Amino acid sequence: MQKGYTLFWLLPALIALVIYPIVTNNVMLRETVFLILLSITLSISLNIILGFTGYVSFGHIVYYGIGAYFAFYLMYAYKVSLIVSIVLGGLVSAAIAFVLGQAVLSLRGAIFAIATIGVNEAVKSLINNISILGGAMGLYFDFSIYDNYGGALKAIWLSYYLMGILTILSVIAAYYIKKSKFGLGLFSIREDQDASAVLGIKTKLYKSLAYATSAFFPAIAGGIFAFKAGNIEPSGAFNLVKSIEMIVMVMLGGYGSVAGSALGALFYEKIKSILLVMPYVKDLHLAVSGLILLIIVQFAPSGIVGFLTKYFKNLRKVLE
Repeated sequence: MQKGYTLFWLLPALIALVIYPIVTNNVMLRETVFLILLSITLSISLNIILGFTGYVSFGHIVYYGIGAYFAFYLMYAYKVSLIVSIVLGGLVSAAIAFVLGQAVLSLRGAIFAIATIGVNEAVKSLINNISILGGAMGLYFDFSIYDNYGGALKAIWLSYYLMGILTILSVIAAYYIKKSKFGLGLFSIREDQDASAVLGIKTKLYKSLAYATSAFFPAIAGGIFAFKAGNIEPSGAFNLVKSIEMIVMVMLGGYGSVAGSALGALFYEKIKSILLVMPYVKDLHLAVSGLILLIIVQFAPSGIVGFLTKYFKNLRKVLE
């Protein structure tokens, strides 16, 4: 694949975004940027299976929830450190996604999308009925757990630092996957899976690996968010609304593009923040998300990046 320059501007931009609230010590800005970083991580991750491979996963939030619950329970019940807990949560979610991918990725199109919703709802229902995980009420930290991190205030900053690092790592990973032989195989599957198999690409293995990778980063993000919040419950951890928002972010930016996923998340969070403070539409942001997705699919299927590169061809190397 042709060498591009996406990381040369995207990484410095992300680092500057992460550092700005730290330098200014602005708590409100920190919270805003934290949500942006979370959205970028989720969008970048979903793009690996949706944009690179062509599988629209409507229930991808299930891995965010699994990782969040696994990490939270380790910290809650066994006092395992935050770093170890979230990494293990990511690995467990990736392993589950790889095994599950052997079955669900044999499905295609709308059937696959519906199956992923079913998986999310099944896991959510299961968690609801496991008493040691708090059932429908979830679990809550005793604030003494934050003593090992210098107190609750420092723990919040730690969560912010970790989310910043995770976002940067997810962008780097997605970019190098795209530029690799593995990524080329994923794109060939997206274009014509049957032809790819004829050419010798191990489509089942490639798809499962992509699915597992796309589950790893959301799972860690879920663990970080749960640690920061101090509580977790099934309705929040496995919220299908978040899955729909992830798809909107990928499509808004441009599916298949790493830079597009990041830009789509940034723009969507900005749109959402505006809608939430408008009195007449603050409870309708999901409907607005659906409308945005409909408009994108109908009039700009390649998203922001596709629109820009269509008219400014020199931008292709920097908006991969």
